[in-house]
Amino acid sequence: MSTATTTAPGPSARTAASRHPHDDAPDSATDFARLAALEEGPERDAVRDELAKAWLPMAHRIAGRFRDRGENIEDLRQVAAVGLVKAIDRFDPSRGAFESYAVPTITGEVKRHFRDRMWALRVPRRVQELRNKVRIARRDLTMNPGAPEPTTAEIAVHAGLTEDEVSAGMEAMESFSTLSLDAELSSADDNYSLADTLGAPDSSYDMVVDREAAKEGLRRLPERERNILYMRFFEDMTQNRIADQLGISQMHVSRLITRSCARVRDEALGAQARPGRGDADGRTGAA
Repeated sequence: MSTATTTAPGPSARTAASRHPHDDAPDSATDFARLAALEEGPERDAVRDELAKAWLPMAHRIAGRFRDRGENIEDLRQVAAVGLVKAIDRFDPSRGAFESYAVPTITGEVKRHFRDRMWALRVPRRVQELRNKVRIARRDLTMNPGAPEPTTAEIAVHAGLTEDEVSAGMEAMESFSTLSLDAELSSADDNYSLADTLGAPDSSYDMVVDREAAKEGLRRLPERERNILYMRFFEDMTQNRIADQLGISQMHVSRLITRSCARVRDEALGAQARPGRGDADGRTGAA
């Protein structure tokens, strides 16, 4: 027997006769007791590393249970390995067998990975749990070949949920990943993408808002100024033509347009900040 085996037997050196029912669950009780007794330092780190190597196959086996859920198996093994290290660091040898503690710890770490990392959008944990219950219920109800798709009521009874909760879980099942805005939604010749179905800002609404805001200010203008603005902006008349029609100079028309527009604009922007101002302005303008 080599010197290394005599002085520092690791979990990997245990005989097959002393192994647990699982081939990937070595008998490492002695090493965990030794780990618990050691202070922080190189020797403790070495024992910890040996335990991680010995139990890593079990972590990989647990990760394999989740291989068909849309995540790369190597990434799942990395997550399971993190859970294994956490289990080793937190395990108390006096509380029982390591496997009974490690399995739920590693499984929980993998499930947490799916919950926190795999959703394209962050959704409440309650909704994620509903999704899992609905998924399991659907799987159970369609397990037999030829079984019809279960109804919402049947899933609710099987999963112990309300029909509203089942509906929420069904929506979550369809929302696990996002759809690209460039994804084609039609198989016909006129293919269009999701982005083509989305609305866009309509500038016409801004025009409606502006017109409504300007109405009161326009009503309070003197009649001649209202007529000048109407001829200029609604009948598209030039300032010279307006001047000829009213018998005033083009310069005077220009000043009246500028003054009227400024007044209407100021009233529209300040109507809420200065309530009641309009009546006074109307009287002043009429004078």
